[in-house]
Amino acid sequence: MIYRRKTYIVEPSFIEEFNQLFNEILLPSQLKYGARLIGRWMFDKDDNNTEVFAMWEYDSYEDYERIESQIKSDEEHVMKVQKRFDQIVEIE
Repeated sequence: MIYRRKTYIVEPSFIEEFNQLFNEILLPSQLKYGARLIGRWMFDKDDNNTEVFAMWEYDSYEDYERIESQIKSDEEHVMKVQKRFDQIVEIE
């Protein structure tokens, strides 16, 4: 079993749209391919940014790599995310 913390730094003006993006696109894609969401949290990092992070569980590192590969190969997922990606600063 492995766990991954996925962190995003989001502008406050974009947080509602980011949450919608997560709930409608990111979460379903992860679940579709087998990732398990442990939890998701948000806090104000400073006046200009909100930190959003999610904890994901995978059976193994190989399972994580397989799931990430499938998501990155999912053209519909990639197109939807890319429309708004420039407003998100992503940190692994």
